[in-house]
Amino acid sequence: MISLTSPVETRAHGWPAGVKLGLLCMATVVLFRMEAAGWHLLACALTLGLYALPGRLFLRTGLGRLWVLWPFVALIAVYHVIIGDAVNGLVIVLRMITAVALANLVTMTTRLSDMMAVVDWLMTPLRRLGIDTRPIALAMALVIRFTPELARKGQMLTLAWRARARRRPGWRLIPAFAALALDDAEHVAEALRARGGA
Repeated sequence: MISLTSPVETRAHGWPAGVKLGLLCMATVVLFRMEAAGWHLLACALTLGLYALPGRLFLRTGLGRLWVLWPFVALIAVYHVIIGDAVNGLVIVLRMITAVALANLVTMTTRLSDMMAVVDWLMTPLRRLGIDTRPIALAMALVIRFTPELARKGQMLTLAWRARARRRPGWRLIPAFAALALDDAEHVAEALRARGGA
């Protein structure tokens, strides 16, 4: 399993996870309140500056993890150009990139255990109502950990297909990808059972 944290130690690594998640929530609210493209360009530039501060390796790693957004960026941009609303499309694209980049910045500088501790604290009222919150916290942790790994395996399947065929893979990769995801899920379930279950 790959790590979501940064290969470079930054000052933000020492900040409390709750503070970072709170700032992320506030920044996201501000992003959705802004309408002018100029403000979104400024916000995107400032976010890029935050990535650049710790150095080239941090910047390259962070931007590499954002590369998965390009199909969504292309789809939104093309759609808004077709309907003649390119400016609004630019705002949506910049808002999405900035929000995801800020969230990625938090995950890169925060240990998963610290984030789960914050989530566990936020779910305290549910425990008082008699709801077992451990499965919820575990599910969130698994989603955060598995998403980049499944994306990497999907890329490997695509490369393997291209090495063997000239046609585009399209839907043909779905069964193989589903089998990989189920295999990973089975291994994790076995590991959880071996450690006493959830």
